[in-house]
Amino acid sequence: MNLLLLTPGEAAGELVNLPNGDRRAVHLLSIVKVTPGDQIDIGVMGGNLGRAEIISVDSGSVVLRPDSMAILPPPPIPLTLVLALPRPKMLRRTLQSAISLGIKRICVCHARKVDKSYWQSPYLTESAMFANTLLGLEQSMDTQLPVITLHQRFKPFVEDDLPAITQGTRRLLGAVNGLPSADFRASEGAPITLAVGPESGFIPYEVERFLEAGFEAVSLGDRVLRVETALPALVGALLL
Repeated sequence: MNLLLLTPGEAAGELVNLPNGDRRAVHLLSIVKVTPGDQIDIGVMGGNLGRAEIISVDSGSVVLRPDSMAILPPPPIPLTLVLALPRPKMLRRTLQSAISLGIKRICVCHARKVDKSYWQSPYLTESAMFANTLLGLEQSMDTQLPVITLHQRFKPFVEDDLPAITQGTRRLLGAVNGLPSADFRASEGAPITLAVGPESGFIPYEVERFLEAGFEAVSLGDRVLRVETALPALVGALLL
């Protein structure tokens, strides 16, 4: 936790009380080991960043006083992610990674090689998605929550939703072996929609649907990478 995130309601008062058992209080006491007078980095969800002073530590609770909240959050990267639903535990890590990178729109979709049981994962509940969103924001010292949407049927997603999602963007289909790779650096600042398939890849039918929708294939080579590894590598090649 590089940044302690507060809700707008918590930040409205002069003091913030993190009660005993609050995840943030536990982290401050057991990991950071704060004492009264210490300064920590804080942010307000959807707002700015700043500093706060630890006022008191008592019986597992922490009271802090926010200072000037005048620091703007880091700008988002101009990339929308279309992500074939990974295995549940990998989904958690991949979401945190994507959000830490500054991706603000994530569309999780189905694919033939995605096990249908994955859609029943508790990691897809609203509370679990929000918890992983916070972890990604805390890691990267960001306050701007992403928009995450779930699309359980591939064909309606590609035909009905994808055109509006990708409008005005360069469309790239990541890690497709057997197709010539487009130039990673050809975007020149234009916003990008990046589609990343399962570890075993999109099937030919799905690849064709993306190509028909205006996507270009890009490849990181012949190695088969985990999604959580391929995603930051692709983003780095495209935007850094």
